[in-house]
Order: sequence, then C-alpha cells, then structure tokens
Amino acid sequence: MRPQEKVKILMVGIAVFLAVFFVFAKPSTHAQRPLVFVAPIEGVIDLGLAPFVQRVLDEATAAGAKAVILEINTFGGRVDAAVLIRDALLNSKVLTVAFINKRAISAGALISLASEKIAMADGGTIGAATPVQIGLPGSPAQPVEEKTVSYMRKEFRATAEQRNRPPLIAEAMVDADVEVPDLIEKSKLLTLTTKEALQVKIADFQANSLEAVLQSVNLADAEIRYASETWAESLVRFLTHPVVSSLLMTVGILGIMLEMRMPGFGVPGALGLISLALFFWGHGLVQLAGLEEFLLVGLGLILVGLEIFVIPGFGIAGILGIMALMGGLGLSLIGTGATWDFMLSALGQVALSILVAILVTLILLRYFPRLPFGKRLILETNLQAQEGYESSPPEDHRWLGKQGIAVSDLHPSGIARFDGQRVDVVSDGGFIDAGQPLEVVRIDGNRIVVQLATPPLKKDHE
Repeated sequence: MRPQEKVKILMVGIAVFLAVFFVFAKPSTHAQRPLVFVAPIEGVIDLGLAPFVQRVLDEATAAGAKAVILEINTFGGRVDAAVLIRDALLNSKVLTVAFINKRAISAGALISLASEKIAMADGGTIGAATPVQIGLPGSPAQPVEEKTVSYMRKEFRATAEQRNRPPLIAEAMVDADVEVPDLIEKSKLLTLTTKEALQVKIADFQANSLEAVLQSVNLADAEIRYASETWAESLVRFLTHPVVSSLLMTVGILGIMLEMRMPGFGVPGALGLISLALFFWGHGLVQLAGLEEFLLVGLGLILVGLEIFVIPGFGIAGILGIMALMGGLGLSLIGTGATWDFMLSALGQVALSILVAILVTLILLRYFPRLPFGKRLILETNLQAQEGYESSPPEDHRWLGKQGIAVSDLHPSGIARFDGQRVDVVSDGGFIDAGQPLEVVRIDGNRIVVQLATPPLKKDHE
C-alpha cells in the first residue's frame, strides 16, 4: 500500500473516532442544569431539626449546589435550636434562601433573617420573636427576665447586620421597648406582613410558589432535589419533643422505682430502662446528654430508692438523690444558647416528672394489688406454718395489733416504739410523721407493717 493511501486511511479513522467521541461524550443538558436543594422548616423548632439543616447544607456544598431553599412555616420553638440553625446558615458556603410560606414566627424569624435571601408568599408573616418561658401543661407562657430579652435582641440585631438588613427592625421583633418611627411604637411587638416586610427591606421579594422563588434568584431551570428527614432524624425529633421527653423521664423513673419495690417482676424495670435509654439516646444524638448526665441520673435513682425503701431518718439521701436526678436530666435538656429562663424551665420540667413518678409509685404500691389485673400477677398460694413454712420471725408476731408511737418519719420505713421497745417498721401506704400514733396491722415476711392508730391510743401502751 502506498504511503499516500495509508495517510488517508489514518485520517479517516481519526475522524470517525472523534465523531463517535463527541456524540457519546457530549455532556447532557440535564447534567448542565444547576442543582438546588429544598428543605422544609415546619412545626416546632427543636434540637432535632438543627442536625437535619446542617446535613442538608453539607450535602449541598459537596454536590456543588447553587442554592438551598428553606420552605418555612412555623410558629417557633426552642431558642437554642434556632441559634444552632442560625449559625449554620451564616457559615454556609451555598446561597441560602428562606421561603416563608406562610409564617416565620419567633425562632422561625431568626432562621429567616440568617438566610441570604428572604422570599415571602402572599399573606405571610414574620416576627413576634420575644422569648417566653413555658410553664406547667395547660398554663399560659410567662414573660422572661430582661437579660434574656436583651440577649435575643442582640442575636437578632447581629444576624440582621451580617445579612445587611435593618437591625432596628430586627430588634423590634424581640423587644416591645424598641420603637421604629412610622412602623411600630413602644410597648408593641413587631410582626410584619409580606407587604410590610418588602417595604422595610426585611424581605427581598414576593413569591407564591417554589417556581417563583427559583425564577427570582435566576435558577428557573435548576434541578430540584428535595431533602427530607431520615427515619433516625425523625425519631430523634420525636424523642426530644418537650412532651415526649417529659413522658420518657416520668416512665423511666417510675418503672425503676417500682422495680426496686417489687424485685423479680421485671416488667416495670425493663420499661423504665427502655424509657431512659430512649431519652438519653435521643438527647445524646443532638449533643445534649453525655456520660456525666447519665451517671448523675443513675446515682440519683439509687439514692431516691434507698430513701424511700431502706433508710429512715431525715431524708438526706432522698434530697441528694432528687438533686442528682434534676441535675442529670436537666442538663440533658439544655443546649447551646440556652437562656437562664430556659434553664429554669428545664429544671421545672424535670421536677414535675420526678414528682409525678413518685406519686404514681406510691399510688400503685398501695392500690395495684387490689385491682383485678394486679391480683392475677400476685401469687396467692398460702404456705401454712403447720406444714413447715415460716415467712417471718416468730417473735415478730407478738407485735400484731399493738399500738405505739412513730419515733422517726416513716418514708415509708422508719422506727416506732411499742411497749418501750424500738422496732423497725414500714407504713401501709403514705408517709407518716414522727410522733404520730401507730398500730401494727400485719406481719409481712420480715416487715412489720403499721398504719395510723384508730381509735386513739390507750395510755397504758407507753
């Protein structure tokens, strides 16, 4: 073959190769579209939401996304959770857009202000961010101290300044003492409608749909990737909800206290351990609970159990136990950015759970054996003494029916005096104060069970 022909064949081959390469290697139109992440911010703002938002921002950054749109519809929630989300948004390397559809109240307002762009749907609202302290269930929220309001006011101002929004208007959303001429007077808390927010430069543009938001930020042809919570994130949000966490604390303490009183039954103890495990697992994942809190709670349960069922006297073990419980569980509810008022509220939540657990324990110990279900769980077979069985020391039976005086407080165990002798006894039900008249009602194993004496004591017992 002549050299000229070889050159022609080589050139034809190269041309065919290049044609095939450009046909199959040409980037698709789909791959050239910009990527946008969309994440919902709705319901209660809780600590379980903060890791979700951080994960979405991290994934958007890693994927080279052009923007993250937060579709917001919330009445607010925890201050510490909002602060965590606010910090994540301010540090984001991806464009963040808050799409308020339909409201961003309280903690939702701080999250919106931390976004680079704010879009509001027609009829939307933003503001009303003054912190309040939640009281007991069913009771109205209470105002907080001035230092808490001052802290939140500065958080809002600093956030607005970093995003080039009017800082005075942001402060007026938190503090009713802040006056904005021609907008809000003193003693009024600021909440803005969509039209008002656009006029005062809090919102950047109005949009009634996600498509309109994308159009406004020049991403109309973007590929949308909807972010949703994983099952683990949803479970953590559920477990860290204030109502659920209170219930887990109460059931956990109640189950373990019942197990201490009824060893061998197993179900109350298992239920209590599972409840506390779920509580610490959920709060541990949101970086609230750690080993220190777990150890404090364990120590508190041991001391409370000793006080109720073993140690008579002045209640030192019980007081220390309750303090340890409140400290461990309370610290597990407090996160970064928590105010003093929130800390006090968390301790109140723990105190209520402990009180309910103790009261329910005493009620169940007194009435559960009398219920049909309780009777089926109790062995009723009598082991007679004449058959060789003896459940209590014979000398204890001489106290049956005797009347005496409580020498110490019975919580429910303590010391009483009968016929001039000090005897270890247990009350049949509630607590009995020292000095009260007593009567032995039964001998239960190695326990001498007493109750308040009726009729009044005979004088010759002393």
